[in-house]
Parts: sequence; C-alpha cells; structure tokens
Amino acid sequence: MTPVQDMHKPYPRRWSALVVLCLSLLIVVMANTSLLVAAPSMTLDLSLTSSDLQWVIDGYTVPYASLMLLCGVIGDRYSRRGALILGLIIFVAGSIAGALTDATLGVILARIVMGVAAAIVMPATLSLLVATFPKRERATAVTVWAATSGLAIAAGPLLAGWLLESFTWHSTFLINVPIALAAIVGAVVLVPPSRAVGPGAIDWVGGLLSVLSVSTVVYAIIEGMHFGWTVGPLYFGLVGLLSIVGFVGWELRHDNPLLDVRMFSSRILGGATLAVLVFFLVTFGAIYFVAQYLQFALGYGPVSTGVHLLPLAGAVFVGSGITMWLTPKFGPRVTVTAGMIVGTLSVVSLIGIDPTATYSDFLPVLTLLGLAIGLSVSPCTDAIMGEFPDSKLGVGGGLNDTALELGGSLGIAVLGSVLAASYRQGIEGFLRTFPGKQPNGQYTGQAAEGLAASQDSLAGAVIVSDIIRAQNAFLSGFADNLQANAIAAFGDAVAHTSLVAAVVFGVGTVIVALLIPSRSAALATSSERIAFEPIVPFAVPPAKDGAAEREVAELEQLLERPSAAKIERPSARHALRAAEEDAPKVVPKTVPPRTVAEPALVDAELERPSIYQLASKVYELDASVARQASVNAKSGERVTIHQLALSNLARTRRVEAEEALDAALELSDLPAAPEPVQRDASLQTFYQRASTQHANCTEFKERSSSMWAMPL
Repeated sequence: MTPVQDMHKPYPRRWSALVVLCLSLLIVVMANTSLLVAAPSMTLDLSLTSSDLQWVIDGYTVPYASLMLLCGVIGDRYSRRGALILGLIIFVAGSIAGALTDATLGVILARIVMGVAAAIVMPATLSLLVATFPKRERATAVTVWAATSGLAIAAGPLLAGWLLESFTWHSTFLINVPIALAAIVGAVVLVPPSRAVGPGAIDWVGGLLSVLSVSTVVYAIIEGMHFGWTVGPLYFGLVGLLSIVGFVGWELRHDNPLLDVRMFSSRILGGATLAVLVFFLVTFGAIYFVAQYLQFALGYGPVSTGVHLLPLAGAVFVGSGITMWLTPKFGPRVTVTAGMIVGTLSVVSLIGIDPTATYSDFLPVLTLLGLAIGLSVSPCTDAIMGEFPDSKLGVGGGLNDTALELGGSLGIAVLGSVLAASYRQGIEGFLRTFPGKQPNGQYTGQAAEGLAASQDSLAGAVIVSDIIRAQNAFLSGFADNLQANAIAAFGDAVAHTSLVAAVVFGVGTVIVALLIPSRSAALATSSERIAFEPIVPFAVPPAKDGAAEREVAELEQLLERPSAAKIERPSARHALRAAEEDAPKVVPKTVPPRTVAEPALVDAELERPSIYQLASKVYELDASVARQASVNAKSGERVTIHQLALSNLARTRRVEAEEALDAALELSDLPAAPEPVQRDASLQTFYQRASTQHANCTEFKERSSSMWAMPL
C-alpha cells in the first residue's frame, strides 16, 4: 500500500505488477479485434444494417479515443491505480450487459460503456508502468507492454472464434470478464498506488474541448467515409475543427494546461506521436481486410482465422526483442524508421494479391507487419513518455493511446472506405445480372436486400451466396459465380487499397525520419530529461575520480592531526595575557631567552593546520566534486551515492572551516600586549600573527566567508 513516490528503492514485485497491467491492456485491445470474427454472426442474428454495424464499432471507438487524454489527467490527479480498478469494473459491467442483450440498441450501449472503461484503463496502465519501474528497466517494461498489444490482435479473433464454434456471439463479450476480474484482484494485491505530486487543478475546460475535438472529428471521418459526406458528417467535421482551434488557444493561455501544446515543438515528441498515428492507421486497416480475406475468400472458420493470425503475434515478440538491442546502440530514429520501412514493404507486398492468392501469400505480410510493430511501437511509446514529468504521466499515456486509437480508427475508416468503394466498382457489372426482378423491372424485397448486401462487402456477398444455395438449388450456379466474382473484386480492392496504404506509410516514414533526432540529440532531449526517477542510488556508479579521493584522504589526514587542547574562550584570553605578562624583560635589541611555555605553545600552533590551509583544501575538494559531477552529466548518468557523499563532506568541511575562522577572528580582536622587546618573527604565536593580520586590514567588512574559502 506504500505509494510509489514514497518508496526509497525499486518496488520488489514490479514485474508481477507488469503482468496485471498487460492483462488489462489485453482485454481492451481484444474487445476491438474480437469483433472481426463476431460481426458476421451478430449481423445475421440481429439483422444489422450497415449503419447499425458501424455504430456497434463506433460505439466503442469514439469514446475510447476521445476520453483517454482527460481520463489520464484525472488518474494523475487522484489515483492511477484507482482509475485502473474503476475502469476494469466498468468494463466487466459493460461486457456482461452486452452478453445479456438481444437488441441492437442494447449492444450499442454496452459497447459505449466498454469504450468509456477502456479510455480509463488504457492510460492508467502506461502511467503506472512508467511510475513503477526505474529508468534502467523502463524500456524493457514498455517493450513487453507494446508486445502485449500485438498478442491481443491475434488472441482476440482466436478466442472469439473458439467460442463461436460452440456458442453464439453473446459469448464473445464474456471473453473479457474472467481476465478483467483477475486483473482487478491483481491490481489490489500487486500494483502499488501512485499519483502525481502537486499536479495542480485539472483543466476541465481544456478536457471538455479535447473530448469534443476528438469525438467529432473521429465520428465525422468514419461516417463520411462510409456513408458519404452529407450534411451530418460535414457539420460534425466543422465542429471538430473549431474545437481543435479553441483547444489550442485555451491551452496556450492556461496556467496549468491539460496538454501543453508547446511541447510539440520537441522533434522527438512530434515525430514519435506521428509515427504511432501513421503506423496504426495503416496496420489496423491492413489487418482489417486481411482478416476478411482469410475468413470469406479462403473460407477459414473463426478459430482457423485466429490461428492463421498468430504469426503476427510471434513476429511482434521477435521485433520487440530486436528493438531492445537496437535502440540503445543506434537510437530511436534508426529503430523507428527501420520498423516503418519494414511495415511499408509488408503493405507493398499486398499489391500483388490476386483472386488465386492462398495463405502462403499472406504469411510474409503478417510476419513483416508483426516485426514492424515490435520494432517501432515500444521506442515511440518510450520516447513519448520520456517527454513528460511525473506529474503528467497520465497525459503522456493518454497522448500515446489517443494517437494509437485515433490511427486505428482512421485506418479502418479511411482504408475501409477505399476498400469498399473499390470492391463496389469491381462487382457492379456482375450484379446487373442479379435474379429476382419483377415484370416492372423492380427487384423483390428479398432480392433487393441480397443485392445491397452483395454490393456492400465480400462478407455480404458470401452470405447471400450461401442463402441462395440453401433456398433455390436452380440458382446454385449463380451463387457460385457471385462468390467467385466477389472474391475477384475484393482481391483487386485489396491491391488498390494497399497501394494507397503504402503511399501513406512511405510518406509518413520520410517525415518521421526527418523529425526524430539522431541518437545523441534524442538522449539530450528525451531520456535525460525524464523528471521522474524514483531510484537514484541504484544507478551503476561510474569509475571513481582519483583526484576527488586524494583530496578526501588529504583533508581527513589534515583534520585528524593533533591540535592544541580546546579550552573555553575566557581561559584562552587569560592564558594569552598571562603569557605576555610572564615574558622576561630584557634589553631592547637583545634576543630573549626562550621559556618553557613559549616553545610548547608555538610548536602546538605550528603543528595545528591553519585556517588558510583548511579553506584551501575545502575549495579543492569542492572543485574536484564539481568536475566529477560535470563529467557524469556529460556521460548521461545520474548523480551517484559516491558523489552525494563527497558533496556532503565538502559542505561539512566548509562549515567547520568557517566556524574555526570565526573563532580565530574573535581571538584576533583582543588587544595585543605591548611588546617591550623585538621578538623573533618565527617565535610569534598563532594569536599574535592573527592580531597583526587584523590590524593591517583596513576594510575588514569586505572579508566574507566565501573569500576565506578561496585558496590563499
């Protein structure tokens, strides 16, 4: 129950906590990908129209994308672990509601509740990860987190397909319930509480503007691309653009903005955010039509479709392992750019897909795409989170996840629209021969529905073909031709859409490569400016500075040498007067005989280190420590325990030196006894020399302690 910010060493069960965070991420992503195989069954059972099915998808996507930024800030302000647990509870409630309903509106509302819960959970997982892990382990943890999303892309269709083999589509909602319940228990037991220290008041106006901006823009693009740019999508698009302008203006003027838009002047933040958005725009679009081809063109069942997507997940883990080795050596620019190039090549390979394509033609595509995800996503996420301090980790997680979900939503909307338009154009000629016309030239009601479904998508054409075969054996030949022509049109549409995706991916790769700085610049602007580093002493100490150690040894030896006995100051004054009064009277210009007391006093004072020597050593020690700290700062390491100890020792010695100096100056203020004889300068006591120095100084007030700390 100890908050992360109050811990003095790394949380011992942080890797177990990472498992809980990855499970939470898993159900959020699977809720989207499992719909790829559940949509046909849901469409048949609920008689969903294209608009209804789109709302089932958008009901999860729109609140998920629009609320993440605000939910991340709320989690920072109050409790990140509390936000995670609350989001999981809401997610369980939405999943159970979706499994129990048989109405279209009920499914849409359940998906909306799940989308709100996902917006709470997603940024909480990332901010808790960064808050819990020290910097030296953070890149590894982020890599595991990113690889989990790749696993969820394949696990969602696989688990949903396995359930659909024996149960209805209702069971696909229940996939998340046991995993979410396990994650709730794990969050209470294993995840430490965390929240920002001094985050300030929440910018509610900026939060509302961000929600309005993202939701209206996402909805306008999805609706406009699927159903045409009518008055509705254009109106929402205009509201979205005005909201974005208002959000930027408000954030520039606010004292504690929700998202400081000035941060996007950082090349690494802008480049990493753009890379995540472009990457998932193309990746989600590609997976969207590859899954359709496997299921409807190649005839794979739901379980088989999930199994054939598993190479994608395996390649994600391989790419994540490569990036853990590649990024520290060459920097994020090389890793991210290499991943985007590999992703571009995978999309380019889809351009050659034709109606005779088999799974072996898609295997290299899935492998390269998974490898690209593993190479690029974790360095981008690490770079984005590295730009935000401890008080803004939720904002960083929300920004990263918003870019991810916004890219995925736009990928399915934009590339899906291009795919649908190209498919419709390819099959339009064959559908003119569709049977079921009445004498007046109009289609019957059932024929009109079949024609519309066949024209809408490959899934619709395959389903209509199966219905025709089952209801009218005389039209089985037409059903076979319909399915063959639909597959051919879909293959051509995949090639055309892949060309558009490759262009988008290629242009995005060039821009990202120009934006993300080189390795040295990235270290200077990102990793070294991470404000939250809970464990300073656990950094591996650099090589010891020999000069600093010599200074410490000399100072210790100097201070441990025997000195005159310390007595009270009144006694010291009395002893000084007594020594002067007891001095033998001799004729001037005659060297006085040395008494027993004088040599002992002089020898003791000469044996004791002078204030000037002590001040000089303190100054030299501080200079050596400063040099060592400067060297460490240039090498990218944090201040170590060794350096902190040296600095503390230097401060302690300076205080001791200043106290001794004050005592000497106080003694030097005593009136010196008249000197009836000319003494030998070498026999003067320490106090007499101090008195002479003080008498010769005409500007005593200018002697500050900092002056005495200089080597004289």
